[in-house]
Amino acid sequence: MAALIIDGPKAATKSFLFVHGAGAPMDSLFMQRVAEGVAASGVRVIRFEFPYMPRRRETGKGGAPEPPSVLMQSFRDAIGEAGGGSTLVIGGKSMGGRIASMVADDVAVRGVVCLGYPFHPAGKPEKTRTKHLETLRTPTLIVQGTRDSFGSPQDVGGYKLSPAIRIEWIEDGDHSFKPRARSGRTEADNVRAAIALVAEFIAASTDG
Repeated sequence: MAALIIDGPKAATKSFLFVHGAGAPMDSLFMQRVAEGVAASGVRVIRFEFPYMPRRRETGKGGAPEPPSVLMQSFRDAIGEAGGGSTLVIGGKSMGGRIASMVADDVAVRGVVCLGYPFHPAGKPEKTRTKHLETLRTPTLIVQGTRDSFGSPQDVGGYKLSPAIRIEWIEDGDHSFKPRARSGRTEADNVRAAIALVAEFIAASTDG
C-alpha cells in the first residue's frame, strides 16, 4: 500500500481510516483540514490512497479510478493494515465515502463517514448510486451540502435509505461544503461544522 499520513495521538483509542475522492489526493487541502480537525478531538486519523492516485503522482498524468471492485479490495487491505474493522470508523470524501459504505458490512467496522456522498453523477439524478444504501447495517453518517450537485435535499428526500444512515446538511454548501458569499457563511465555517459532526459521530460509534 502507498504511504500513509497519520494525524492525532499515537495512543488514541479511536481511529478513523479516511480516503480521498475521485479527483484530489489524500494531501489535498480539504483532506488535510478534515483530518487535522478530527484529530484535534483525540482521534487517530489515517489517510491512504487508492492505487490510481500514486500512479497519477508518479507519471504526472491523469487516469480514471480503478473499477469499484478494485477500490473495495484496496479499502479492505487498508482496514487490515490498520488493525481490523472492529477498531475503526472508516470513510472518505465523495467516491471514497461511497466505497467505504460498500465494504462496511462485510468487514464489520464501527461506523462509516461520507463527506459529500455522490448519490448520482452531477446533473444526472436518474442514475442513482443508492441500492446498497437501502440495506446498509453499519451506522453511517453522511454530511452533505444543501447545494451538492451530487445529491440535494430534494433528491435525497425521495430515496429509500437504511435506518442506519443519518444525514446532516451543511447550509448552502456545495460538494466540498463551500457556500456562496451571499449566504453569510464561509467555507471555513462549513468545514468546521462538518468536522464537529464527524468527531461527535466517531466518539459515539467507538464508545463501549
